[in-house]
This record gives sequence, structure tokens and C-alpha cells, in this order.
Amino acid sequence: MRYPSIVHHGAVTGVTGSCHQLQMSQEHALLVDCGLFQGAETSPEGRAGTGNLAIDFPLDTIKALVATHVHIDHVGRIPYLLAAGFSGPVLCSEPSAKLLPIVLEDAFKLDFSRDQKQVERYLKLIEQRIIALPYKQWFTLVDTQQLRARIRLQRAGHILGSAYVEVDLRYPETGEKKRIVFSGDLGAAHAPILPAPKAPYKADILVIESTYGDRLHEDRRNRRARLEKVLEHALSNDGTVMIPAFSIGRTQELLYELEDIIHRRALRASTETRPGARASETSKAPVLDWANLPIILDSPLASRFTAVYRELDQFWDAEARARLAKGRNPLAFRNLLTVDSHQAHLAMVNRLSQTAQPAIVIAGNGMCSSGRIVNYLRAMLGDERHDVLFVGYQAEGTAGRQIQQFGPRGGYLVMDGQRYDIRAQIHTIGGYSAHADQEGLVGFVTRMRHWPSEVRIVHGSAEAKTGLAQRLQERYRAVMEDSEIVTVGVKGRKAGE
Repeated sequence: MRYPSIVHHGAVTGVTGSCHQLQMSQEHALLVDCGLFQGAETSPEGRAGTGNLAIDFPLDTIKALVATHVHIDHVGRIPYLLAAGFSGPVLCSEPSAKLLPIVLEDAFKLDFSRDQKQVERYLKLIEQRIIALPYKQWFTLVDTQQLRARIRLQRAGHILGSAYVEVDLRYPETGEKKRIVFSGDLGAAHAPILPAPKAPYKADILVIESTYGDRLHEDRRNRRARLEKVLEHALSNDGTVMIPAFSIGRTQELLYELEDIIHRRALRASTETRPGARASETSKAPVLDWANLPIILDSPLASRFTAVYRELDQFWDAEARARLAKGRNPLAFRNLLTVDSHQAHLAMVNRLSQTAQPAIVIAGNGMCSSGRIVNYLRAMLGDERHDVLFVGYQAEGTAGRQIQQFGPRGGYLVMDGQRYDIRAQIHTIGGYSAHADQEGLVGFVTRMRHWPSEVRIVHGSAEAKTGLAQRLQERYRAVMEDSEIVTVGVKGRKAGE
């Protein structure tokens, strides 16, 4: 067998369950991510999925795991990996090292035990395994006469702590050198809070995500304007905007944008009502009470992550830090209310469903397959006063995909055997995706000084993978004749075949 080789254990037929094994030599392998499957998605052989989370591949040569970021579809199976006997280190960025125990504590309580002593023992084990790596610095994995392997993490701009992974392999006996890059999830250009990813200098082999590989995002100004329009509707209709959001990443971006909308509205209101304003100006005074609009964060997990985001503001981009310097608190503003206990959550659901108080609720989980958002949907989905706003990808087989697909047609949703008619208005704003679009993904490849001769496209629907492959092939034809672009999981075909 020729090394290096790559085996994909997840994110092959969809966008969840990310897990990729880099076999560096006969004795040494590196695992990149080990995530949960969601919806109807499974491992390549179909043995692992939402109903069977056990590790279905051998671990004998895997010496280390690197976590590109802490979303559950990238790290959620780590407890099962440990249970299967994995004894190596878990490598991640410094911000991820703070976030990962929070994510895995939640996963452990859901799937294993809520016994506090067991949870504490488990967290101690996790913390002992984690090795926090600074961005841009090489870390040696293997140093033998047969193999020298090291990795380096670079900012991916997807969520706080996200990274793409550069793996540098050298085989002293043959003199061969290889640079393999795993993209993880790449962030969208001009996304809030975090700097956009910069392309690596080179790669021989690139494994790249393709969540939005066949489409382009709206620009940031358009998406903010659309968000503001949805909010205006809810305020004027005395309804609640329900936003299913992942606890980390999407939630913080939404809070950041909502704070800015409220801030701008406040400035506009103060200008239009200032002494001496012309009649034409004062007539435009806002009717809607933005200053007192409650933004309700109903997720204890999201609250914990938001606190870490605030703590690690040195990793924010220049715009976000400038707002802090001006005395603004993009993630801790006056309108923001947090709901922690389950009792308080139920009381909030009842209050918003029974009263005519405009509000915005951000609750997990992002695909409506579980979590507190489910109780809001049960209570409000049948009331036309309310709105559901999707700002992220909804995987096939999830409740979120069904609402998104059937809601605009006056359809219904079945949850736990009960039918819920969808009368609430359904909105999707694609520009809020934390993933790079086709332009961003292609740019990640073509901005390299030395383009990869092999590109393996994962983490996307068949259409997204094929769309990205075709676009890359167009760019490659003018630059590199000897190249291989593989759409992993799409009938085993190479692009252009």
C-alpha cells in the first residue's frame, strides 16, 4: 500500500459525522474530527448513524485526533471513540481547548450519564487528553527514521477556535515529501466577529468541505436588511420570531448582528427626534419600540459559549474589537435576556404563546431535531402571528428541513407522532451561513501559491459536491493538466468523468 492514504469515515453522503483518517504509514495514522451524524445521514457503510453511534472502524494505528472545531457534527462521537479504546491525544486550537470540554460535557450527559461524579471523571479524562496548539505553529506528531510528521493549525473563520489543518509528511528513506490540508469547515467571507480564513501556501492533497459548493451567499448588507425586515413584521404583528440556532457560532453571530440593528435604530431615532429637527424628519420617528424589544437567548449551553466568546475577544476581528473599544457590548447588550432553568424555559414558552408581546427567541438546536426550540415550535407553529427564521443549513431528515420545505406551502410537521400544522411564516436567510460559499471555497484553493494536484471534496450534498468540482475543474484546466478532483461519496466519480 502506498502512503499517505485517506479513508473517509463520515461526511461522505452528507454534511454531518465528519471523520477522516490520514494513514501516514503502516503504523501511524491521524484522525481528523469524529462527529455525530444527524438526520438520515450515516457512515459510508451505513453501520453508524443517529441510532448507532459506536465507532465502526479499527483504531490500532490511530495515534492522535485533531479537532478542527467543536461543532457536534465534528466532535460529538469523541465519547464513543474513547469508549472504543482510543488512548491518544486530542489536538485542537487554544480557543477550542476551552470550548471542547463544555461541548463534550453536554454530549456525555445526553448519551451516557448525568451522575455528577461520573461527569467529573470523564471531564478530567478529556482535559488530560487535550493538547492546545497555538495557531501558525508546527507540532511534531511522529519523528522516526521512517516518518517525520507534524501538523499546523490555521484560522478557518467558521466559529471561535475553528481551524484548518496542515499536515507535513517526510519519508527520510525515500526523500518523499507531502503536504496534506484538511479544510474542516471554512468560514464565510465578511462574517461577523472572526477574521476570514486565508489560503495555505501550498498543498499536494486537499480535503475540502462543500456545504455550499453549488451556490453563492447574499452579501452581508442584504442579509442584515432581510433580518431587519423579518423583525419588523414580527414586531408589527405582535408575534415571536423563533430562530433555531447552534449554540456556538451562529448564536454569537446573530447576537452581534441584532445588537448592531438595535444600535443603528437607536441612533436613527435620536437623530429624528433631536431638537430643531424638520417636520419631515420627525414624521419618520419609528413606531416600533426597538429599544425595548427583548432578545431571548434560551439555551444554557449557548450562554456558556457566549461567555467564552466574550472572554477570548483577542481572537475577534478588527471590526468587532473596534466596537468594544467604543464601549459597546455586542454579546452582552441591554435587550439580551437569558433563560437558564427548564422551569423558566417552560414559563417563557407559555408567556410568548399566550400573550401579544413581540420578541425574538434564539434557541437550540439548529436543525430543530431536539432541544428547547422544539417546545417553542409545538406551541407557536400553528399561529400565523409568529415567524420561524432559518439562518443555517438544515440536513435531510431533520424537522428543520421539513418546516423549511413544507411550511411555505401550508404543510405540516409530525413530531413524536403528533401533527402540527404550519401557519407561522417561514423564512430562510442563506447569507447567515457560517460556511464559505462556492466563491469562497474555490478561492481557498486558487489563492494557494502551489495548487493541490489532488482535491477530495467531502461534507456536502451530491449537488454541492458536483457543483464545486465542476467549478474547480474549470479553473484547473487553464493551470494544471495533471490533477485529480474527487467528489467523495458521489458514485465514486472524478469531476469531469
